[in-house]
Amino acid sequence: MSHPELVTRKQSNGLGILFMATAIALFAGADTVAKFLAQSYHPIQVMGMRQAGLLVGVTLWLMLRGTGNLRTAKPGLQILRGVCATLSGALYVYALRYIPLADAATVSFAAPFFVTILGFVILGEKVGPRRWFAILAGFAGTLVVIRPGFESFHPAYFLVLLSAFLFATRQIISRNLGSTESTIVTIAFTALVSASLLGVLQPFFWKPIATEHILLFALYGILAGLGEFMVIKALEIALAVVVAPLQYTMILWTTFFGFAIFGDMPDGYTLLGGAIIILAGAFTFWREHQARRARLD
Repeated sequence: MSHPELVTRKQSNGLGILFMATAIALFAGADTVAKFLAQSYHPIQVMGMRQAGLLVGVTLWLMLRGTGNLRTAKPGLQILRGVCATLSGALYVYALRYIPLADAATVSFAAPFFVTILGFVILGEKVGPRRWFAILAGFAGTLVVIRPGFESFHPAYFLVLLSAFLFATRQIISRNLGSTESTIVTIAFTALVSASLLGVLQPFFWKPIATEHILLFALYGILAGLGEFMVIKALEIALAVVVAPLQYTMILWTTFFGFAIFGDMPDGYTLLGGAIIILAGAFTFWREHQARRARLD
């Protein structure tokens, strides 16, 4: 059976790859700025400025493109998605205070494994033995990076793991919302919920922003906002199985920025664990794509 929508997307895979690759580079830049700012400001304040910037960006987008219909059929899920996005981002930024960029990025790649598990538990998606093995291998790679019990271990690694779980929960919610909600509605609600929640918390953590950091906060919001929109565009015009693996280039970018700016260089354990996670994650993406094609045929 042919599927016109798949054909249309395949024609734009090249451009989708460009969008996704650029988005990952932008996210790596945003994380680098966040790590720098988190040394001087509370993560809640750092994330609050980011989400405020995202809300401004979404508002400008709606003003330029027209608001359309922003009503939602599932307000509860939209709010829950916004809460998950807020907590996931705040935990990740908090962890960046204590662990290298590349390590944090590598551990965060446990998210696709959590997505598969949650899809099985919550959505009833079928997961075969090969994908279960890939998940176990991926988590084993994560433990290699974290190295609990070793001298280099820091509890902040588990904050990244919890952040990855919340990110996966957000993705599962997105799958549920995808049948009734447009992308821009979901983004708008997430931006509004996140900015509102963090805005309420700002008085408890706020510290006056030094003049030399104003542009950095602005840069942080711009990089993160552009990255979000480029990911959305990539997924709109290209097959997810083609562009999703590009997220692993985050390790290259964070390694470069981490060494160039903070003098951090991944050790052998991080490289080994990262390789295991990437291989397991790539296999998981491929098997999910195969399963999705089988359902469509």
